[in-house]
Amino acid sequence: MDLPISLEGRGERTVVVYRALREAIMDGRLPAGLRLPASRTLSADLGVGRNSVTNAYERLVAEGYLSARAGAGTFVMAVRGKPRLLRAPADPLQPRDGWTYEPLRTSGEQVKPRYDFRTGIPDVRLFPFDTWRRMVAAELRAGAHDPGGYAAPEGHPALREAIARYLGYARSLRVGPEDVLITNGTQHSLDLIGRVLLQPGDVVAVEAPGYPPARRLFTSLGARAVDVPVDREGLVVDALPEAVRLVYTTPSHQYPLGRAMSLTRRHALLDWARDRQAAVIEDDYDSEFRFSARPLEPLHSLDSAGRVLYLGTFSKSMLPSVRTGFVLAPPALRSALAAARQLSDGYGQIAVQAALARFIDEGQLARHVRKASKAYAERHSRIVAMLSRHPGVEVLPSAAGLHVTALAPDSTRVVVAAAKQGAVADDLAAYVSESTGFVFGFGAIDPASIEEGLSVFLRLV
Repeated sequence: MDLPISLEGRGERTVVVYRALREAIMDGRLPAGLRLPASRTLSADLGVGRNSVTNAYERLVAEGYLSARAGAGTFVMAVRGKPRLLRAPADPLQPRDGWTYEPLRTSGEQVKPRYDFRTGIPDVRLFPFDTWRRMVAAELRAGAHDPGGYAAPEGHPALREAIARYLGYARSLRVGPEDVLITNGTQHSLDLIGRVLLQPGDVVAVEAPGYPPARRLFTSLGARAVDVPVDREGLVVDALPEAVRLVYTTPSHQYPLGRAMSLTRRHALLDWARDRQAAVIEDDYDSEFRFSARPLEPLHSLDSAGRVLYLGTFSKSMLPSVRTGFVLAPPALRSALAAARQLSDGYGQIAVQAALARFIDEGQLARHVRKASKAYAERHSRIVAMLSRHPGVEVLPSAAGLHVTALAPDSTRVVVAAAKQGAVADDLAAYVSESTGFVFGFGAIDPASIEEGLSVFLRLV
């Protein structure tokens, strides 16, 4: 290993090495527990005599900075107090004007609650890890791919072909591999589209209530996000502003209300976009997990004017850690989106993409979705049944996805009080202040704890 030390300065070599090591330990560059190189190795790396390093080590051991363990090596000891940090400059760099964003806490950073009704989390216990691990390992072996070359930004050809075939039988989409651009998930897809289509000040219509990360991304790019209400048929097309450049919608399973956009409203939105030469982003998240009713045709299938960009992700149907999604884009945008991907992060993880192609083509994804859908349908049914029996709670209809939304009074107070008892769900008022209620995710909850966890909320309503 290379040590972050410098031997600049005058003096006897042992003293110089000693001071350099001590300074690195004191300011935290050499953390406690780190195993230092053997004296022979370090002396060769630093270009000094071995005795200089040996004597410096012995002095640091005597002063408690290092610990010498017979047969194991020399290790850095914990320094009393905090490491001495370098002083920050008087005028540190600041984000550009208008950048007010901080990272949001993710589910992986939070302690898992006893009754976990958080949204957007699939049940990892249902996933065939052994199969997936075997496929990834096969694609990581030497010679599986060209590790010395840079891949195309559009993504691995086999995965683009597999996704096109999968969408054909799973969503009745008539697409080919040339239509598919691989991304790192929905947020990445939105970022690429925004880079290509939006200029600062452009108006983007977002559903209200809607998916907060999408709004944050568009505004971070300098666009002006405008709320458009959602009713029982989906996005209210008549409420769209005239100057909209881009419309973001979740028609198959509106987030967070759960309703599907009606066929009449879908045609109205497409007509509106065609007449005003606007683009429509169709986020088809959670559409794999459908519990009742025949799914309506995606906007992409109904679009005859080339106005729709269709987004998909494997974060829910498989795992968030797969970090893979895709965009179906009109021909005129494909090259620009590929260039945007190349400029931002290159091309993604080819071994994972190749493994995912096999996972799809060998029927593993379809098999997993069928298994997971049965489990989720049973949880969905139990949650709806229990909530529906409680006076003062109105369950909103939903036929797909991984959450159930229910209207109820004073939800903010209830959510805070329930969290103190180990039951965590989303407050609907956090999405839209005019509504109060709960958004119950059921991917992460232990099925045996559903009724017990719901009762915590219902006792407080």
